[in-house]
Amino acid sequence: MPAIVALLTLELFVGDAHSLKEKRMVLRRVKDRLGALNLSVAETAHQELWQRATVSVAVVRDGEQSAEAALQQAIEAIERVEPGLVTRSDIEFLT
Repeated sequence: MPAIVALLTLELFVGDAHSLKEKRMVLRRVKDRLGALNLSVAETAHQELWQRATVSVAVVRDGEQSAEAALQQAIEAIERVEPGLVTRSDIEFLT
């Protein structure tokens, strides 16, 4: 079975951030949590805005179901760490 690459794009609203430093602290917690799940994470847009961020999460698995389950687990992990942070999510498969 060929490897499947899946990409999760998340739009985040960091309502409590009043500076880029505060936003980065929140994103650091998110990235650390997702890194512990063996997912690749990067902030990919809105780096200059205080309360908005776009984060991309990538995973390689042996099937679409496995990849999607890992990305759903990522969304759930973020919601546990920072409830209400995710405003939009989109999963796509790059095969």
